[in-house]
Amino acid sequence: MAGENIIVSTSYLPPLGYVSALLKAGETLIDLGETYPKQTCRNHANIYGPGGKQTLSIPVNKPDGNHTKTLDIRISYALPWQKTHWRAIEAAYNNSPYFLYYQDYFRPFFENEYDLLADFNSEILETVYRLLRIPGRIRFTETYVRNPEGMRDLRNELTAKHAGAICPPYTQTFSEKHGFIPNLSIIDLIFNLGEEAAEYLQSVILN
Repeated sequence: MAGENIIVSTSYLPPLGYVSALLKAGETLIDLGETYPKQTCRNHANIYGPGGKQTLSIPVNKPDGNHTKTLDIRISYALPWQKTHWRAIEAAYNNSPYFLYYQDYFRPFFENEYDLLADFNSEILETVYRLLRIPGRIRFTETYVRNPEGMRDLRNELTAKHAGAICPPYTQTFSEKHGFIPNLSIIDLIFNLGEEAAEYLQSVILN
């Protein structure tokens, strides 16, 4: 049975709490009309690297400065961040159980250039939905929704730096070395659990 409707922000390789909320929601509205904030999951993702938790950050350009809407945020290619991110992902998950099976679904995002961050994130999310067989119930708004009616507002709860989720432990590539790290990017779950990832997400609880 579908849950409550929610409104969220866009997210780069979203964390488990984010995808779990979308999986359980009746309908999801992604707000692209909000003024773009810094240092959030909108352009940051956390993976489990050889040294522990590792943050990947997409450099962006804001055409209208601090007043730029999320839908207008452009990805910067002044530095080879795509190559850096993919190398980090390979180092993190090359020895995980399902990396070889799923890597080709994600590799193109680090080879092809996208102009807009919102488009880049949306296509990654579509890929995640397809792999996890999540029913598509997502809409986008280009106008900021100040007071969403009939929806739970998770725009800050899911994408702020302090956001978290209660995640039952599962085996991660370097967990014997650094222990279990909760609420990492969805790719950590997919590369480690494969087809069991969708079932696991049902057990995740937002803080």
